[in-house]
Formats: sequence, structure tokens, C-alpha cells
Amino acid sequence: MTAPPATPAPIPPSDDRTVRMAPRADCIADSAGGLTFDVSDHGGSVPAHLVLIERTDGEEVRLPLTPMDDGRLRASLPISVGLPEGRWDTYAQVAGDEPVRLMPGVNDLRSLVDRAPGGSRGYVAVRIPYATKHGNLTVRSWLRAPHAEAGELLITGGELTVHGRLYGTEFVAKAQAEIRSRAASGPALRGELTVDGARFTLRIGYDELSEGRWDLWLRPGGEDGPEVRVARLLDDIADKKPIFAYPATRVTAAGRELTAEPYYTVDNDLAVVVTSVA
Repeated sequence: MTAPPATPAPIPPSDDRTVRMAPRADCIADSAGGLTFDVSDHGGSVPAHLVLIERTDGEEVRLPLTPMDDGRLRASLPISVGLPEGRWDTYAQVAGDEPVRLMPGVNDLRSLVDRAPGGSRGYVAVRIPYATKHGNLTVRSWLRAPHAEAGELLITGGELTVHGRLYGTEFVAKAQAEIRSRAASGPALRGELTVDGARFTLRIGYDELSEGRWDLWLRPGGEDGPEVRVARLLDDIADKKPIFAYPATRVTAAGRELTAEPYYTVDNDLAVVVTSVA
């Protein structure tokens, strides 16, 4: 006699179903770089807070959530509120309940595109909300003092040209650019730097670079002044590395065939990777 088929075990709720039950937050960026969070009310009551927790060291920033006429809760994160550089996971906490992870809603980040901060603060602060790979809301924050913003990149004839703008300090006559090897005790090469007020142009010959990864720096005050990393921060893209792709250029250096390719790191800093041709 054939045994009856086994009854399948019940399928537990999927992660997607759990995520759909979480409150959502719509984010609006203002022209100064501040953010407003509108959180869908999930049945709680005031007092309520938006809680930002830095992923690496657990530092917290708490912002009051204020009821709105449409039933949502609103919190503001002006650019004047300090948010150290890092990735900040976002939560809503109502009364004495445990904080609840927020999901991203609608992001209006148009004001962040081509933003040109004023130089009065002496630093550049950037906050970009984004969805993590798990579907949660996180804010990527940068705080650079000073800052060298990379703009257009041109690649011609085995040479990389970077156009950009300096914030938070000024160029002097002895300003210079450095291309630094990440290798232990690796060299720091001099790039060709020209300046026009706060704007700069940096040129790098790929044939001067050896195999490895190279970071781009400015020394606007010369050797005795600040060291400023060249990066691209002033837009609405939290992670440039998978978005901005540049062609690899084949060059010959010291009798070796190499390819050189600019890219943005996980921190949106500009770098060049040089690899040997097999």
C-alpha cells in the first residue's frame, strides 16, 4: 500500500513580507544639503524620534519626529547638525518602544545635483539617503575640510585629465598635486596641476605609474599645507563605484605592457588602478 504524501511544512513569512510591514520614510533634500524625513505612522504615538546609528562605532543622532496633518511623522536633519562621515542606519522609535528599521520611500534629491556649497563653513558636508541591499534606509555622510570635488574626467592619449573645484581653502603659488601609491613604502608622484581661482585641472600620465592602485591628492598650500583627497561627493549618488565606469587604457611603462583605469572607491574618492597585461 502506497503511503500518503507527506504534508509540506508551512512556509515562514519571507524577508520581503517582513520588510513590507516596516514603516517607510520619504526623504527630501534641500539646496543646503539638509534632509527632511517623512515617516509613515505605524500605529505609535508621540513622543517619537528618528534615530540614526553609525554602522561602525554605534554613535547615535536622535531627531524629534513631529506629527503632520496627513498622519505621518516628520524629522529634519539640517546641514548645521553634525553627522560624522560614515554610513548611518535609520530607525523610528515611538515612545518607549524598540527602534524599528526604516524602509526607503520616495527620495527627492534633485537639490543635491551639481550643488555648489558656500565656503563660509570651511568644510563640505554631504548626506545622501539610499536603499541598502536588504531594502533598508541608510544615510551616507561625508564631512571634508577642505574638499577637492572631481568634475569631468577626460582620457586621451594615455593621459588622465581631472577638472574640479576646491572648497574650504585656497590655492597658493606653491600648490601641488600628488598621486600616491597604496603599496607599503610606495612612491608619491607629482601630477601636473593648474589652477584658476578655486578651480583646478590635474593631469596624470599613465606611463609614469607602476602596477598597483594610486590615490589622487591635492596640496593647495604646498608641502606645509593641508592634504586634500580628490573625490566626487556633490551629487545624489551614494555609491559611485558601480555607476561611473571609465575605459581602461593600454600603455607601455618601463618596458612593460600595462592597463590603467580611473575609478571611484567605496568612499567616492578618485583613484587609478594599473594592472599588467598577461
